[in-house]
Amino acid sequence: MRYTPNRMMTVNETHDPALRSWVASAQAPGTDFPIQNLPLAIVRRRGRGEPWRGGVAIGDQIVDLAALHRAHPWEGLAAEALAAAAQPKLNALMGLGPAHWSALRRALSQALREGSALRATVEPCLVPQADAEYDLPAQIGDYTDFYTSVHHATNIGKLFRPDNPLLPNYKWVPIGYHGRSSSIGVSPQAFRRPRGQIKAPDAAAPVLAPSRRLDIELEMGVFVGPGNPLGEPIPIERAEDHVFGVVLLNDWSARDIQAWEYQPLGPFLAKNFATTISPWVVTWEALAPYRVPFERPAGDPPPLPYLDDDANRRAGGVDIHLSVELRSARMAAQGLPAHTVATTNLRYTYWTVAQMVAHHTVGGCNLQPGDLLGTGTLSGPEPHQAAALIELTQGGKQPLVLPSGEQRTFLEDGDEVTLRGWCQAPGAARIGFGTCTGTVLPALAG
Repeated sequence: MRYTPNRMMTVNETHDPALRSWVASAQAPGTDFPIQNLPLAIVRRRGRGEPWRGGVAIGDQIVDLAALHRAHPWEGLAAEALAAAAQPKLNALMGLGPAHWSALRRALSQALREGSALRATVEPCLVPQADAEYDLPAQIGDYTDFYTSVHHATNIGKLFRPDNPLLPNYKWVPIGYHGRSSSIGVSPQAFRRPRGQIKAPDAAAPVLAPSRRLDIELEMGVFVGPGNPLGEPIPIERAEDHVFGVVLLNDWSARDIQAWEYQPLGPFLAKNFATTISPWVVTWEALAPYRVPFERPAGDPPPLPYLDDDANRRAGGVDIHLSVELRSARMAAQGLPAHTVATTNLRYTYWTVAQMVAHHTVGGCNLQPGDLLGTGTLSGPEPHQAAALIELTQGGKQPLVLPSGEQRTFLEDGDEVTLRGWCQAPGAARIGFGTCTGTVLPALAG
């Protein structure tokens, strides 16, 4: 099926805060998944060996889209989108474009509302989230990590270049590098502490050893929808037609390995051992009520024309609240809850999602459905908004104190890190992203 371009990411009936679902848990206070959200994931019932298929979250339930597809409730674009969403990955759905996505969202919203004539069709397709397990939402062909927080770039720069923390290109060009997709995993993910070459400042030679400066990076991941032909850039005014949705992303980093290896080409083993994403993809359309102006500080250079348009200036940002929680193995043993170590917001980015897409393709690079773009660490302007331990602890000089009395400069074995995200605005429902959780396992011996 061919991509159908249609800029439809505006507030519509599906965002109405007065909507209620016949799924009672969708009205629970603080739920991430009211009827105004309807995020997608790849799911199956745990322990049954069932095929993977698409699902939509509603309260504490999941609409099994493969089962719903077999019931054939709709015609037209919604039916075509449902067929694509019932597959073991969401790439086909991502490739269809905004008109199909919007048709499916509207059809699901109408079917799940109180009084819907389709309740008898949809209700047998529900699966409790408590019984589900998750796979990656898409076959991720390529992963690109950007560096969009000027606050993170400045904080890191101060640690290594106190007199010149921000490099001169930062305010002109969205900085990014191509990572790898093979070790991206879905939450909850457990991964081994990485090993790599580490060189102490006073050592004559490096050694191969487990990282002792293992860090977090609170980011958001952007899933690409329809691609572009090789050699044909995506203009900024059409960039959001190519954005399917957003997930939470933790791009774990081994700072001591990175310090030795990163010049001149950047991180390698320091980043390629694990990246964790949340299972639920909140669609770009679901975020329409939370759009905010994109503003540059007075005196900063304006973006070059290919990175600038009126729509991006007017509402290029998204107001997404974000938090990082840490729970040590000792805290878990004592029954203590996770401890919030940082809170921040996506709106602090120096470059918008549309600018990321436009810049990524301006040289002719072809994006593909299911490609993943990381925002980079989303630190805000205040100290408590630092979204990496290297910033929060000033490079390890100011340890965090946990409720158990333990101290942390960097992550220890058994530590569990959970990212959360949510949107709320006057005249709009609160929606959330679920959780993105990862646990550090000991390094392999040797």
